[in-house]
Amino acid sequence: MIHKLGLEESYFHGSFSKDYQPILTVSSGDTVQLTTLDIQWGYSPSPDQKIKKYQSREKEGKPGHPILGPIAVKEAKPGMVLEVRINDLVPGWYGRNWAGGVSNWQNDKLGLSDAKRVQLDWELNAKTMTGSCSIGERTFQVGLDPFIGLMGVAPGEDGVHSTPPPRYCGGNIDCKELGRGSSLFLPISVEGALFSIGDGHALQGDGEVSGTAIECPLDLVDLTLTVRDDLTLTMPRAWTPSSWITFGFNEDLNEATAVALDQMVELIAELHQIEKAEALALASVAVDLRITQVVNGVKGVHAVLPHGAIR
Repeated sequence: MIHKLGLEESYFHGSFSKDYQPILTVSSGDTVQLTTLDIQWGYSPSPDQKIKKYQSREKEGKPGHPILGPIAVKEAKPGMVLEVRINDLVPGWYGRNWAGGVSNWQNDKLGLSDAKRVQLDWELNAKTMTGSCSIGERTFQVGLDPFIGLMGVAPGEDGVHSTPPPRYCGGNIDCKELGRGSSLFLPISVEGALFSIGDGHALQGDGEVSGTAIECPLDLVDLTLTVRDDLTLTMPRAWTPSSWITFGFNEDLNEATAVALDQMVELIAELHQIEKAEALALASVAVDLRITQVVNGVKGVHAVLPHGAIR
């Protein structure tokens, strides 16, 4: 079954909680089509229409990312895994990103914490998959590669949880590989899974080094939610048309690296029915370690195993 969700203020919240009521309940294997807001809680369908601002439906002191949900999946139970298959993504017509002008670790290191805050306003073309912005009298162009920055299920812990840090249950992973044709696998901690989604990105480099990608609304997100009782995971895992991906999250980049690597070694051992040390030896010649992002408080590393690299 295909479920279509419009832009209703009652659909959006800016935090995670297992106590939030679902906006929609679906069956495993159902497809959902939806639209996401920009990072500043706004949306405009075309250049000739003003950006409309939305509010969180929850009573949060300071809402984080505008995320849509939660969506409950009937068959989902703790210990199972939710597969989120991204069938299609269409970016909106505009996007923004920022750099400098705020105190954080990378701006402090680069001497930009007290600099003037830079905002780049991007015009996006979903047909040609290109974007352009102006700096002074110069125009810069990039090719677009849209993906979803934030996808997660509800944490099992009590209370309200902020959106910026990625977690074992997903959230603000900000991995540029999670675009069209990819599947993200999330360990389920609560009945129904309670999946939420948002934070559209038109383009981002590994690291998300200024703190933002080209932050944009997504006019269309088409995804399929499938409960997997044949998998057991403690961390998110992804499959893309080019590779398998495992993740590590920690404030310490070394620790995040260790988690991503450990998860990948376990995956290789599982795929090829070999011992862990043997899998590590193969990983050393076939796996790339990449910095997902360094700007969400909790840093991210992803390990990438190209399909066919180990045969």
